[in-house]
Amino acid sequence: MEAIIWVALIILFAAIEIATVGLTSIWFAGGALAALLCYALGLGVAWQIVVFFAVSLVLLFFTRPWAMKYLKPHLIKTNYEEAVDKNVCITETVDNLKGTGTAVLNGQEWTARAYEDGKVFEPGMIVKVKEIRGVTLYVGESDAMPQNKTDAAE
Repeated sequence: MEAIIWVALIILFAAIEIATVGLTSIWFAGGALAALLCYALGLGVAWQIVVFFAVSLVLLFFTRPWAMKYLKPHLIKTNYEEAVDKNVCITETVDNLKGTGTAVLNGQEWTARAYEDGKVFEPGMIVKVKEIRGVTLYVGESDAMPQNKTDAAE
């Protein structure tokens, strides 16, 4: 009976891993396999359970970081992630109190808000994207670019 339970758990955890591809449940399948080996060696149920949890946790905490680094495909940054720290041009006054503001990023207009409350940015100013929440850019002063059209003309 115990062997059937361990085999069922191996199949269950492997199926969950195949369905989710999260590199999480496969380690518990390894623990169930170790517990099945304990059963085959004639160890009691208590030992099987201890070995199941011990092996599962060791695999999860010590091999998962390595597996995530080398086995999982490298993630490619999306446009969203690359936007942080980029300079954008303000097209409508950014004023958090009034709830207004737009900016152009890579040719697309985004809703924009000041990263720091109380800051107001006028149209034509070049600001830096500090953070993105949802579909809103949170912007702050840019060190590298002129702060308005008149500065750019000088």
